[in-house]
Amino acid sequence: MPTVLLIDDNPAVLTALSVLLELEDIHCVEASTPEAGLARLDQGGVDLVIQDMNFARDTTSGEEGEQLFAAIRERLPDLPVILLTAWTHLDAAVRLVKQGAADYLPKPWDDAKLLASVRNLLELAETRQQLRAHQRGSRQERERLRGADLRGLVFADPATERLVGLAVQVARSDVPVLITGPNGAGKERIAAIIQANSAVRDGPFVTLNCGAIPGELIEAELFGAEAGAYTGASRAREGKFEAADGGTLFLDEIGNLPPAGQMKLLRVLETGRFERLGSNREREVKVRVISATNADLAAMIRAGSFREDLYYRLNVINLALPPLAERPLDILPLAESFLSGGKRLGEAARRALKAHPWPGNVRELKNAITRGCLLSEGDELDPAALGLEAAPAPRADEEPDRDGIEAALAAAGGVVAQAAAALGLSRQALYRRMERLGIDR
Repeated sequence: MPTVLLIDDNPAVLTALSVLLELEDIHCVEASTPEAGLARLDQGGVDLVIQDMNFARDTTSGEEGEQLFAAIRERLPDLPVILLTAWTHLDAAVRLVKQGAADYLPKPWDDAKLLASVRNLLELAETRQQLRAHQRGSRQERERLRGADLRGLVFADPATERLVGLAVQVARSDVPVLITGPNGAGKERIAAIIQANSAVRDGPFVTLNCGAIPGELIEAELFGAEAGAYTGASRAREGKFEAADGGTLFLDEIGNLPPAGQMKLLRVLETGRFERLGSNREREVKVRVISATNADLAAMIRAGSFREDLYYRLNVINLALPPLAERPLDILPLAESFLSGGKRLGEAARRALKAHPWPGNVRELKNAITRGCLLSEGDELDPAALGLEAAPAPRADEEPDRDGIEAALAAAGGVVAQAAAALGLSRQALYRRMERLGIDR
């Protein structure tokens, strides 16, 4: 519940304001002098101030009200302040609004106007707090990523930045990690980042797509096989676990692992030991296992097709990679990184790329850019070359409102260039709108 500090030397005014605001679920605290108001402000927890412009000690000039406002601004420059003023002090109130007061209302005030002003200012204050928290989080993520090996990953979206920050953080331990997300989103790249920032970064990084191997051969792929262990096995072969000893084994599409393979994988995770197919000699390895899936493993457990005990062994840390459509600020930077042959993206192509839903995620985007670079006769790619529908150009008479701009800034972690791209504006145009609307970056 938001808290409003009321500062007025008239007990009747304090009571009337408190009753009005408390009925709207807005908590009020009261002070009858400027000194008491500032003391309460110093205790913290105040979201908005409503202050009188004149007090009993200064009934004519309003000077004491101006001094109180100046003291509040000095302590908390971003705290919204509503001034209550008599008509004789209207000029002073207007002057203070120019100096940063959020609003002024004459006495006697209009209840509806006062409530509307309070609601709007509290909502704006909450949005700014969320934006600052998001900016702090983004700064922490950037600090975490400083000096990390990101394996050339290209991204600009805060959602991706948070996920990569977590990947770098969990890389320091050797616990199993399960990466979930749709096909083509880049799960293997996240696994490579974990390996590159781990204690076994100099060890092997071995991958196995469990969905690309026939079920009868998956155990031989994982654990190796002796000569004659199955038809066609003319010589002994090393499995993926042996190849990954001292490093990382990435098991993609883990949901496709057959029951027998699940049981043996669980044993390796528990003991570090296994046997080659056709052998009774135990081998021991030290391997960091990272798995990935686009399947709903919880549903598979309920259906009896995936072992619950294996799931909890693999899912010590879960990293959920969003689809590309949910990290839209990545689209254009990724597209630029896939260009070749001196090609560039035209404005219509950029609009089409941002408008497309990308059900195939990063893989589909890469294929579209590759196709465009091969088929386009000119240097500038258009939507047709990319195999995309053209998106309408933004109308000159349309512009985002305050809510849209603040939402874009929050999503971009306060980075104006990213917010402008998401809104379809130039950075300069967004700055002009922010200035006109009084939006603080």
